Amino acid sequence: MIHYVPPLRDMQFVLDDMLDAPGVLADFPTHAETDASLMQQVLTEGGRFATEILFPLNASGDHEGCHFDGGAVTTPAGFVAAWKQFCDGGWPALACAPEHGGQGLPQVLNCALFEMLSAANHGWTMYPGLLHGACACLSRHASEELQQRYLPPLVSGEWLATMCLTEAHAGSDLGLLRTRALPQDDGSYAISGSKIFISGGEQDLTDNIVHLVLARLPDAPVGSKGLSLFLVPKYLPDGARNAAYCTGIEEKMGIHGSATCSMQFDGATGWLVGTPQRGLNAMFVMMNSARLHVAAQGLGLADAAYQQALHYARERLQSRAPGQAAPRSNAADAIVMQPAVQRLLMNQRSYIEGGRMLTCWSGLMLDSAESHPDPAVRALMHERLGFITPVLKAMLTTQGFQGASDALQVFGGHGYVTETGIDQYLRDARITMIYEGSNEIQCVDFLLRKILADNGTALEDFLAQVEHTAHAEAGSDLGIHASRLLELTRNLRTSAADIRAQAINSPRLPYLLAPEMLRLTGHAALAWMWLRASRSAAGKLSAEPRFYQNKRDTACYYFTYIFSEVHCLNATIDACLHHARSSSQDTRSAFPSDLTEQDATQEAG
Repeated sequence: MIHYVPPLRDMQFVLDDMLDAPGVLADFPTHAETDASLMQQVLTEGGRFATEILFPLNASGDHEGCHFDGGAVTTPAGFVAAWKQFCDGGWPALACAPEHGGQGLPQVLNCALFEMLSAANHGWTMYPGLLHGACACLSRHASEELQQRYLPPLVSGEWLATMCLTEAHAGSDLGLLRTRALPQDDGSYAISGSKIFISGGEQDLTDNIVHLVLARLPDAPVGSKGLSLFLVPKYLPDGARNAAYCTGIEEKMGIHGSATCSMQFDGATGWLVGTPQRGLNAMFVMMNSARLHVAAQGLGLADAAYQQALHYARERLQSRAPGQAAPRSNAADAIVMQPAVQRLLMNQRSYIEGGRMLTCWSGLMLDSAESHPDPAVRALMHERLGFITPVLKAMLTTQGFQGASDALQVFGGHGYVTETGIDQYLRDARITMIYEGSNEIQCVDFLLRKILADNGTALEDFLAQVEHTAHAEAGSDLGIHASRLLELTRNLRTSAADIRAQAINSPRLPYLLAPEMLRLTGHAALAWMWLRASRSAAGKLSAEPRFYQNKRDTACYYFTYIFSEVHCLNATIDACLHHARSSSQDTRSAFPSDLTEQDATQEAG
């Protein structure tokens, strides 16, 4: 029986015991009254909405999907009613600014909420997924008039927002976008062009939809630096229908309950957001928010799949487990007693609980970046969040898909048939590795822009935080784990310097090694979190022995069975660097020529 239980106890551990979120937030005037009790109350109610309202619609929404007819989209049965309940509960406004009608609660609570919503129903959660990023973008870059007109209904959930970037010929290369914006006499712009893969571009949850569209002014230079951002509503302020239409929805592998639309703008009326030709600068506020949201999606899907697998493994009887000498009445043991199944389950658990620490940590950083009374601290937290965002997006979505695959493996043949429903998590999770910047793009962005561009300053700041914790544990019972983590930080520092030096003569080298560098940094972050978690749990063992000992055991499992991946990653970097130093043909000689040259037999065919 498919089920989902909100991870409230684990969230409480991360927020209260490990990160001391209430203590951190107490120093911010805007969140001084947000104590542990309030945070737990909010998450409990959010978990109830996820399990009682959204989860029952998950499988049915997947089976029914969205319907398109004459430009209109109908979402699966129950989605509209669920959205009304979501808005009636004030959930869209949770972490939005009070001056726009928001509740002004911490962003870290919003991160935890959207993990649960994504776990319960990924397809439905796609609709509000861009809402907070859109509000942040408009709050920072839109004119006062646009803010007053559009932020209140967005914050309340009366309206929803989209992000219109992609065009069929361009993909992720935004510099190739062709959508045009022509200035009008009244100060507005006429937007013309086509966009694809627009989540929620048309839906029946809200009457109005606010599209944030990247387009090019007539005098704009070529490339991404010539793009501007425009707000284009479905309905104009006077109630007239704007010339922005959905021309179809995609038939997808997963997230069937989410309408993925192609959009046509035929001289649609829009208004400039920010300054001309600085559209990407404004849009990155929304994009970075979306990437953190997608990281939470990967985490939530992994947890939901893990819960199904664990439940099944405890009930499924099959074969005798090794090491069970005492006679038993059953003819077979539950497969949860099999070491191979335990490995599958513990791999998932280590990444899920570690990923939850990372998302809550990033949410708390976001609160510091927005609300800390010291401007210097706010700036530092923005930089730290920008550094870790591609790591979280790529690492947690990769593990979301791998975790769902491992969960299906626990089910065996029963997982491969659709009756059990575990396949939906695998199908839904796969897109998270692609949208909001594919994970390959995240890797390149991370190494080239977050490490090499500033000569490793941001990396050094991150490593210093990790090493501070590791050095403090050097003489404790966690010393062996701390020493392994310190070895990783030293290797990361050395590898970054070596790649920078070799890139002068081997410009392809950073692109080739970007995945390894991102994943190594991800393991440094995970190991750091598990070190902190284990230390926090040690001080609470007497209060709740089973829970806190399980936390320490999971930390031990991570360092024993998973952390060793860093040796393979380091070996790849070392081999590639050696090849770059010794090869006269740059790093191209590591790849067969037929990768980039069309086969003559294919051309003839």
